[in-house]
Amino acid sequence: MRHLINILDLTVEEIAKLIDVADDIMANPDKYSEVCRHKILATLFYEPSTRTRLSFESAMLSLGGNVLGFSEANSSSAAKGESVADTIAMVCGYADIVAMRHPKEGAPIVAAKHSSVPIINAGDGGHYHPTQTLTDLMTIRHEKGRFNGLTIGFCGDLKFGRTVHSLIAAMSRYQNVRFVLISPEELRLPGFVKYEYIEKKGLECIQSRSLEDVIGELDVLYMTRIQKERFVSEDEYFRLKDSYILTAEKMKLAKSDMCVMHPLPRVNEISVAVDDDPRACYFKQAHYGRYIRMALIMKLLGLIKDDVPYEKPDEEEQEIVYGEFTCRNSRCITTTEQELPQAFKLTDKENKIYRCVYCETRRN
Repeated sequence: MRHLINILDLTVEEIAKLIDVADDIMANPDKYSEVCRHKILATLFYEPSTRTRLSFESAMLSLGGNVLGFSEANSSSAAKGESVADTIAMVCGYADIVAMRHPKEGAPIVAAKHSSVPIINAGDGGHYHPTQTLTDLMTIRHEKGRFNGLTIGFCGDLKFGRTVHSLIAAMSRYQNVRFVLISPEELRLPGFVKYEYIEKKGLECIQSRSLEDVIGELDVLYMTRIQKERFVSEDEYFRLKDSYILTAEKMKLAKSDMCVMHPLPRVNEISVAVDDDPRACYFKQAHYGRYIRMALIMKLLGLIKDDVPYEKPDEEEQEIVYGEFTCRNSRCITTTEQELPQAFKLTDKENKIYRCVYCETRRN
């Protein structure tokens, strides 16, 4: 049994196969209409969602399966203080597969440890969002025809943008990829993402505060909203929320074949005037989400014929220490579920850097 917590849980070969299957589903929907008959998907959404939750539900229903779950924490026993572990242990008796979104980073890791069915991370705080990344990769392949040799710009909230973190991790495995990071100082990419997926691999990366200065270099522009729900200070949010707005005028500076993406919802970071530009791909991107999630559900339930054989990679065993450090990330799952052990893994032996097992925050 496999889970999808981080996009790197899938090999590049598996991702290519998933996109192939998603393409076939788009072309031949009737062929897949009964594939998940008598199967049940539980959607456990502790945080508001429109596209992700509905696309998961649409995906399972389109495969002939059924759906149960909740769309906010207040409508579940979490409101009474039930832990993630207890919720998952209970839900496993009702469903064959679980898609889970949670505001606390690392919650899906906890769920996977206590689950007897596949767990899909549908977003955990500002950490990761692997199924959005599958959607993004499908969009890039459709629009650009390749992953190698692309210059990708990420603009906006790179600190809390879980979709950014996951897509950088995914694209770091392809050849000659170049990253352009566009954000205010306060919303720069977290250190663990930059170190693990860019610096450690020796990939080219530049940082800029100006979208206009770099937009002409980009093959893909990934816009993100400034996420109000992640800020502790409302004043800080209002100061930063209009940092970047993509307009028709700025699009004149871009390549004629640049692809504009956005995980949605947008607030005002892309002008509606851009919607009619043939380079605007964000609504197509959202529609691809349904088909790639159909393919993923099939994969995790073992229903893809001639699927790519999976061999677990040989990974260097990481040293983990318990109880010696305390995670300082207020968004970590350990802050609300006190019974979880404080666990840190040694990610850089040379510099003796330890990071939280759940949220990857570096120790003090």
